Amino acid sequence: MSFFKKLKESIAAKTEAVTNVFKEGLSKTSSALVGKVQDLITRRKKIDEEFYEELEEILIGADVGVNTVMNLIEDLRAEVKKRKIEEAAELQPILSEKLVELLRGDANNGLAMNDAGITVILFVGVNGVGKTTTIGKLAHRFKQQGKKVLLAAGDTFRAGAIEQLEVWGQRVGVEVIKQQAGSDPAAVMYDAVHAAKQRGVDVLLCDTAGRLQNKSNLMEELNKIYRVIGREIPGAPHEVLMVLDATTGQNALSQARLFGEKSGVTGLVLTKLDGTAKGGIVVAIRQELNLPVKFVGLGEKMDDLQEFDSEQFVHALFAGLIQDAETRDNEAERKE
Repeated sequence: MSFFKKLKESIAAKTEAVTNVFKEGLSKTSSALVGKVQDLITRRKKIDEEFYEELEEILIGADVGVNTVMNLIEDLRAEVKKRKIEEAAELQPILSEKLVELLRGDANNGLAMNDAGITVILFVGVNGVGKTTTIGKLAHRFKQQGKKVLLAAGDTFRAGAIEQLEVWGQRVGVEVIKQQAGSDPAAVMYDAVHAAKQRGVDVLLCDTAGRLQNKSNLMEELNKIYRVIGREIPGAPHEVLMVLDATTGQNALSQARLFGEKSGVTGLVLTKLDGTAKGGIVVAIRQELNLPVKFVGLGEKMDDLQEFDSEQFVHALFAGLIQDAETRDNEAERKE
């Protein structure tokens, strides 16, 4: 069975609504990346050095990351040699297969939940990446699953951040624990944990400050928050999710490196993927940081925050090619 056919069958087991969200959210990246690959294959029927050079440029242009692209091209060369491939068209499913492997990795994409009590999830990331929106959408997701959710406004350095989280709390129908702007973030977390215990909450979602310009202070604040939460709920926080804006491309990768080194990040959320043609950054981040991408933001609607699924991601990118492959298979079957 061809790779595209296997991929389609694997996707068929998932809901059509989710598949459509991925397709719509990744349409810009699909046009930029897959459209250019298709054009390359149409123009250069044969696989030669110039073909590899152009493919390299296309992948780097989609922000797949230089190191990842070099390794990917080497893998493709080895496969071409091994399978004695000469026609460029035969490389399409192999490229798709390699991307699924790169995205999947060994990491578990699922959230670590506390079966014995309150699950605490901490959010980190610079200002403007969509952190508060992500918290609101995730609160909505948990509520849909029947869980009792509480929000903690730990970004006390910006009055706007507290207000924004309150707006999301009202939209979703969950309470927000807050103090005045300028308060100690760890004190807010202490209040939030106690409120969560008293109210029988299942999930506590905690916002934190997003300033990078004063990194040592920021890390000290985070460490203090960890200590307060961990003292009140052993093993917490159960997840530390770093939120990144996919439209910033390689800059998002730099932010993840800066934060990830010291802040104990356990997973990533990539927002605004629908707004960029450089969705290849997901591959670069997954490869270079060895951190699982837990969620992706694929639109403005409440339900557009989706659990990351490597097969859905690649299926959405290569949707046009999968249709073409199906048409060819059907024609071949009719001729038989």
